[in-house]
Amino acid sequence: MNNTKSNPPLTHLAIIMDGNGRWAKKRGLPRYEGHRQGTKVAKKIVEECRKLNIRYLTLYTFSKENWKRPKDEVNFLFKLLVDFLNREYKSLVEQSIKLNILGDYTKLPFSARKAIEFTLKKTKECNKMVLNLALNYSGREEIILAIKKILKQGIDPESLDEESFKDFLYTRGQPDPDLIIRTSGEIRLSNYLLYQSAYSELYFTPVLWPDFTEQDLHKALDDFSKRQRRFGGI
Repeated sequence: MNNTKSNPPLTHLAIIMDGNGRWAKKRGLPRYEGHRQGTKVAKKIVEECRKLNIRYLTLYTFSKENWKRPKDEVNFLFKLLVDFLNREYKSLVEQSIKLNILGDYTKLPFSARKAIEFTLKKTKECNKMVLNLALNYSGREEIILAIKKILKQGIDPESLDEESFKDFLYTRGQPDPDLIIRTSGEIRLSNYLLYQSAYSELYFTPVLWPDFTEQDLHKALDDFSKRQRRFGGI
């Protein structure tokens, strides 16, 4: 499939990678095995999106709410993140994929912060694709933080409009997601890109994230290409 087939063209794809725990439970495995397999799938999907010339890819990696999970599981998730970045940063550079973080990663464990900062530095000149990882992210908090920035800068409220407000979001300078995919059969956004998703197309699949393949991605993109996006018009 060629990305240019989409009508209109898909520029920004966002994915809620859901179902790792259920995937592991179905197989009698510990939850961390689902997360491990999910990381492998994420790598494949990033590479496939790069081949399809998708300019922006946003992956819901760790939400604010995920801190409620057992400590051992949270620690394992960050270990996976560190291993992924340390192992894959060279591949990101080779593919000219720039890493960008949505969320407050300064609250993450030290090893995760260092791996993120290292990869951000190594990929800062990459210009073929932007990989957004939503880490320690909350859509509602993102909006509140944007308002706080506006207030601190003393900006005249009358000068604000929808487009200028976007300059205070984590996704500043990026287009809104054209399509949001959620795996595992859950049908909700879960506090993800709430401002940016106002007119995003939504695609829900029962496939658990560790089972999600390049073919599943193409199926979602083919579905998107058949949709008519009117943005309130006729």
